[in-house]
Amino acid sequence: MRWEMRTRLFLRTAEFLWQEGHTAHATKEEAEDYARQMLDVYADFATDVMAIPVVKGVKSPNERFAGALNTYCIEAMMQDGKALQAGTSHFLGQNFAKSFDVQFLSKENKYEYVWATSWGVSTRLMGALIMTHSDDNGLVLPPHLAPIQVVIVPIFKKQEDLEKLMVKLNPIADELKALGIRVKVDTDEKYTPGYKFADYELKGVPVRLAMGGRDLENGTIEIARRDTQTKETISIDGIVEIVKNLLEEIQKNLLQKALDFRIANTREVNSYDEFKEELKKGGFLLAHWDGTAETEQRIKDETKATIRCIPLADLPGHKNEPGTCMVTGKPSAGRVIFALNY
Repeated sequence: MRWEMRTRLFLRTAEFLWQEGHTAHATKEEAEDYARQMLDVYADFATDVMAIPVVKGVKSPNERFAGALNTYCIEAMMQDGKALQAGTSHFLGQNFAKSFDVQFLSKENKYEYVWATSWGVSTRLMGALIMTHSDDNGLVLPPHLAPIQVVIVPIFKKQEDLEKLMVKLNPIADELKALGIRVKVDTDEKYTPGYKFADYELKGVPVRLAMGGRDLENGTIEIARRDTQTKETISIDGIVEIVKNLLEEIQKNLLQKALDFRIANTREVNSYDEFKEELKKGGFLLAHWDGTAETEQRIKDETKATIRCIPLADLPGHKNEPGTCMVTGKPSAGRVIFALNY
């Protein structure tokens, strides 16, 4: 028998790679706290490093990891309005400990089953990065994550011109590197400046500096930012501090842009007919659900939408309160996030 894994562009390759962790604890409370702690670690990484705003929540029983007592997740919205599960953290209880006979000697000198957690993220985070920020011109990388944060391109025709430019550009590169900024100086003569500009734009380098002979005479330098695709010629004085501040500005801008998009595409719906119409527009739909697996499965079968998570906190502009299920009219503890997903 041959097993094959279905691939999906940006999200899953034939070789599936992931980071995974497991812990064992003496008490239920310790294990559940640790599962929540790892959820926070993943959420902080997605937000602070990848500039991807995520919703922290808990999965419904139908979507829960098999054998877990609780599955916590971070959910992100891609530019096409679909949801992507970006990471999970599972509170496994004692189920797996009992299945595999994993015990410890307690303070009371008795053997007891451990309380376990399991958590992980995968290469789909790279897909999330691409689908959250990138545009028709290629990658857009958040500075905190970009392998090259700043590229410096001297514009020259002769070797002697390059040498003159590097007298100005080398100190800039050295000062940036001293600040811990990842810099590349591209003096390759095989490619034109225009080719290099397009190539680094395609690769998502956050900031590009360029200097030619006229800039050298005028004491200026061109600075371009990838997120807004804007550029300007400014004085070379203070350029290091300007670049340092700009990198942080780009990081914040990418996060805010993605958050604004998610907020604009998160809507409350109150009836099943409204739900079906709004679902065609994509995004996150906040709807009441009666908590039963039967209703959840019916919605999935009829619309292909799934419960992405039960949010652990109110979403911006939406206060979660009890109501009635949009399908059955039965009581609902609060709104959950429905969406079409990857």
